[in-house]
Amino acid sequence: MTGNDYTLYELNRMVRSVLESSLDEEYWVVGELSDATQGYGGHFYGELIEKEEDGKRILARARVTCWARTYNLLSLRFQRDTGQTLHAGMKVRLLVRVTFHEQYGYALNMLDADSNFTLGDMAKRRREILEQLERDGILHDNQTLKLPRLLKRIAVVSAAGAAGYGDFCNQLAGNDYGLAFTTRLFPAVMQGARVEETVSAALQAIADEAERWDIVVIIRGGGATGDLSDFDSYLLASCIAQFPLPVITGIGHERDETVLDYVAHTRVKTPTAAAAFIIDHQAQEAALLDDLYRRIALIRTEADADDLTDELIDRFGDPPPSVYTLVQVALLRSDAGKVGVTDISQKNGCLKFLLAQFDMQKVSLLYARPEFKGRLKVDAGAKPGVILRLKSRDHVIEQARAFVSAWADAREERA
Repeated sequence: MTGNDYTLYELNRMVRSVLESSLDEEYWVVGELSDATQGYGGHFYGELIEKEEDGKRILARARVTCWARTYNLLSLRFQRDTGQTLHAGMKVRLLVRVTFHEQYGYALNMLDADSNFTLGDMAKRRREILEQLERDGILHDNQTLKLPRLLKRIAVVSAAGAAGYGDFCNQLAGNDYGLAFTTRLFPAVMQGARVEETVSAALQAIADEAERWDIVVIIRGGGATGDLSDFDSYLLASCIAQFPLPVITGIGHERDETVLDYVAHTRVKTPTAAAAFIIDHQAQEAALLDDLYRRIALIRTEADADDLTDELIDRFGDPPPSVYTLVQVALLRSDAGKVGVTDISQKNGCLKFLLAQFDMQKVSLLYARPEFKGRLKVDAGAKPGVILRLKSRDHVIEQARAFVSAWADAREERA
């Protein structure tokens, strides 16, 4: 070794001395955490990087350390302000001291973290995602879906065993109305780096059998308020925006919102609030159905039937065929009661009509009518009546009405 040679330790000590004498004690530095862990003893270890604008190449990197005593105070304040812990992928502005150790080399010792900077970056990222969804023309697509009248079959995306999922199921099961629901858990990780991957996989599994479900509920509860930024994902947001079923989100807290909340059909604060929303919806629908059945039972004339049908169309749009059928059945029973037909039942391709006063002479008048030729017979059992064989299984109500009308004529003819 010549007189100009240095040992590695000597060289590193000289570098350390130069840095300590020439640099300020503290600097604010901006970058992205590519790694962030709290090790044994509570010390923080991470890595800060800077990327090119397109994000494809790393321009610079440095180790970041923070001793436990400083980090415990710093992290509590940071989490209180931002609702998040320092984690990989987060843009940060850190107050650091540049250090160089003969054995461990160059590092930045973290003294503080700017909460406002991170909040601003999170808001910027969220705004960019929403703007992209707007440009894609899908931002409000899920919100335009109509909620099904009945929300009985519920697909749930949550963490298996999570307190929030248990609260949701317990709230549904213990509802005050005795309503029954069918739920199934599609498990996903609801915090950390695997949120996007597992939630999107769960949604895909639901989409593959969408006909089996009425609604999707994404809930997160019972854990820390941090790491909600994992839900600020364009992939997840676009998936929910274009989902074929209405989606309810309950993944935040009182003051938290994620991109998913902006695109979902309905956003609520907590898992129990999601359950309450569904229960209230069902209870309202059940009350409407009760009122509908009551009013159908009161139908006495064609005018009554027309008035109720018109009101239903005005309030809810064109009713399903089953509602029209109920109205026609109610009108048939009303007309039948007026002419002494006490019951109408269908069995084995026939209709049986029970008569308040069975009179064979009156019944015989029906045999002569061509529309009933070969299709009538008398049932002389404990409850005597007339059995009419159906022409076909279609238009059963019309065939029943034809008999009731003919029986009314027969009664008048004998009168």
